[in-house]
Amino acid sequence: MIHPTAVIDPGAVLGNGVTVGPYAVIGQKVTIGEGTTVGSHAVIESHVRMGKGNHIHSFASIGAIPQDLKFRGEESWVEMGDGNIIREFATVNRGTSGGGGVTRIGNNTLVMAYCHIAHDCVVGSRVIMANAATLAGHITIEDGAIIGGMTGVHQFVRIGEHCIIGGMSAVAQDVPPYVTAVVSRPQRGYALYGLNLIGLRRNRFSPETVAALKQAFKIIFRAEVPLKDALARAEAELPPLPEVKHLIAFVRESKRGVLR
Repeated sequence: MIHPTAVIDPGAVLGNGVTVGPYAVIGQKVTIGEGTTVGSHAVIESHVRMGKGNHIHSFASIGAIPQDLKFRGEESWVEMGDGNIIREFATVNRGTSGGGGVTRIGNNTLVMAYCHIAHDCVVGSRVIMANAATLAGHITIEDGAIIGGMTGVHQFVRIGEHCIIGGMSAVAQDVPPYVTAVVSRPQRGYALYGLNLIGLRRNRFSPETVAALKQAFKIIFRAEVPLKDALARAEAELPPLPEVKHLIAFVRESKRGVLR
């Protein structure tokens, strides 16, 4: 059903079963997959490709130009997979030529009300961003991460898979996968509070994997040795499970430094 007050560009492509509510606006170069719902007053401005079964709630904005003073009107996009939920007043901006030209969201991700996803961010699948969480440009969020409400994330930060960040955090360094983090400003003491054990169990990580990650956490983030030496020790002493290898590689490849 397309409400008669909706404004849809003639070139927009809407799949079967797409619902568009009152006063919604769908602009040029927009493709919307089948079974998607676009709520009243939502704006899908332009240059957006989204898959099936998404739910764009009222007053959300997707595909607006980036808030980047270097942007000069170049063609750039928002790309979104299937089954995502974008709640009221959330904003997802297009990419820029300096960041690859695409802002990307995976599948089955929940973006709660008043969140912002800036230009050139790559947000994975099954991510949860709680109310008013804000991403600056060029941020990567891996699958299954949870970002607490009113959290701000600095540009170019990476957030690892299946981690959880407490609400009202100010994140300026990479957050390793599988951990629990709470970041204040100024930070006093540790920002990491151990593994995200509840999240790991909910996602059916094996006891063997959880035990190995616990040891990895102690070696990498609590041993009072240089980080390079801690990573080498973890690599030598721990079983070569995919999750352990990913944690070590994530920390080793960090350009901004990791929270500890």
